[in-house]
Amino acid sequence: MSTEGQAITADSMGGLAAANRVEAGTALPWYCWAIVLAGACIPIGVLWDISWHVTIGRDTFWTPAHGMIYIGGALPGCLAGWLVLKQTFWTAPANRIPTVRVWGFHGPIGAWVVIWGAFTMLVSAPFDNWWHNAYGLDVQILSPPHTLLALGTYSVAIGGLLLIVSWHNRAEGASQAATTLLFLFACGVLLTKVSVFLTEYTYPNQQHGAAFYRAACLNFPLWMVVAARASGRRWAATGTALVYMFIVAFMLWVLPLFPAQAKLAPIYNPVTHMVPPPFPLLLVVPAIGIDILLRAKMRRGFWTDTALALAVGVFFFLLLIGTQWLFSEFLLSPMARNPFFGGNAMWGYNDKLGDWCTEFWVDKGNVLTPAVAGIAILYAAIQTRIALWFGNWLSKVRR
Repeated sequence: MSTEGQAITADSMGGLAAANRVEAGTALPWYCWAIVLAGACIPIGVLWDISWHVTIGRDTFWTPAHGMIYIGGALPGCLAGWLVLKQTFWTAPANRIPTVRVWGFHGPIGAWVVIWGAFTMLVSAPFDNWWHNAYGLDVQILSPPHTLLALGTYSVAIGGLLLIVSWHNRAEGASQAATTLLFLFACGVLLTKVSVFLTEYTYPNQQHGAAFYRAACLNFPLWMVVAARASGRRWAATGTALVYMFIVAFMLWVLPLFPAQAKLAPIYNPVTHMVPPPFPLLLVVPAIGIDILLRAKMRRGFWTDTALALAVGVFFFLLLIGTQWLFSEFLLSPMARNPFFGGNAMWGYNDKLGDWCTEFWVDKGNVLTPAVAGIAILYAAIQTRIALWFGNWLSKVRR
């Protein structure tokens, strides 16, 4: 290599390093805020869409709720695409933020994940419309097109999370505080998405049964543990749980303010307003336990993280059952039948109201036995171990 070529290469590398240092000292870019906040429209839209189904019925694909869902995917996808084009064509190599190259294009790894998720969401739209026309206007939440849509929505949210983390790991001082807040919000949005797709398993009526605790322990610890491990902040899991609780509670309090009535027969329950979701789970209680356990001064390693995961699994289950067992009894009681707790208000137009609405659904195959409790604890421990590994990896992401 010539002396001139060596000088050019050295200058380019020095310029890139200097650009990264300047980038790290500035505020979190606007597109990170825009992608994460737009992605928050997805769980809000899904909760609205579920309410639309049980209040009005599926009269058309072009509902406002569907619009909010797909805007929550399309807008981040467009912003991520713009970021990739900007880094590829309109940014000098010495001034690029750390990127990943795909098919000759340069972009942060988070932007690529957002683009893939937005594309998957758009593909699921005609599939969902065809599915409803072929198999019925109202179907289960976890249908094949809804599963495809869920994969897309998770990818959009995880991509936004990666954008924040890469910036956080390169930032210094005060700029890290803003990235931490947005990171915890993004984890809370992901936790909300998990809760939405577990709606059929988490009604208050099911919170004395085995199915609820298996489903909860298999799904809920992940993003709270990721938030605590990757951010390294005190009470990170608690903050994540509070974001989830606020989003669901906000929909519980706002939806009944809008009048609506069913348009599909048979109508067994003539509702007069949008039907709200059930009151959110009190995940803030096991989240506090997660934060306390993860603050222990332990060296990170395979065996220490495995032992920590087992401890979190036990405490998560015990705190969850200690909270929800009693709180579900309150939610099914007359004391919860008010606008704040929304007790017994989540039944739709095609539900035949009766004693079953205020009873626990614990049949012979749904009894919470010690064996089931052990399986639930194992699920929580496995989820936590995966979350610790993922959190360790996130703390190293820089592009």
